[in-house]
Amino acid sequence: MNSERAAEKAPFSKTEVPQWRKLKRTELRALRKTLSVDAHATASTRIALRLEAFLNDRFDGAGGRVLSMYWPIKGEPDLRDLMSRLHAGGVIIALPLVETKAAPLVFRRWTPLTKMTRGDWNIPVPPPEAEILKPEIALAPLVGWDMSGYRLGYGGGYFDRTLAALDPSPFKIGIGYASARLETIFPQPHDIPMDIILTEAGTFAD
Repeated sequence: MNSERAAEKAPFSKTEVPQWRKLKRTELRALRKTLSVDAHATASTRIALRLEAFLNDRFDGAGGRVLSMYWPIKGEPDLRDLMSRLHAGGVIIALPLVETKAAPLVFRRWTPLTKMTRGDWNIPVPPPEAEILKPEIALAPLVGWDMSGYRLGYGGGYFDRTLAALDPSPFKIGIGYASARLETIFPQPHDIPMDIILTEAGTFAD
């Protein structure tokens, strides 16, 4: 066992977990930045194909269902081509956006013709007049993940607050890279596990 794995398995007090997570976020985001353009494109394509196959197998293609996706930032897997394909196949696509600080995210409808505006953190989002939707299937981009289905996000807590507020709860799919796997993220009571984690290397479920 190497020292990094040993550190991940070591017990942490509740007060130490946030600092550990902050450190891991920094490490994993730095690792993500080392991906070449070609490697990022290849990983994104593999993830898109796996997600498309999963939706076909589990949800019969998800036609007529509301699927929340995301606009990629900071080296996240880019699934925008898949968004267009799924839309063409009858899937209703929604994108998350922050409309009130520290409140659950709002999901607004997206189509390839949507004229995007700039939201928080300069992320492109659908305009205010776009229809508000409630996702039946929700993608959650992640910085890190573990085999129990827990995701390490950017630290704002938006996705966890949002998933906790949605009723009924959507089917939750974490999207990220195989290299971002951790032994554990030391889940806290507010952390909500994904139903599956999907990476370029495979699909993982607890």
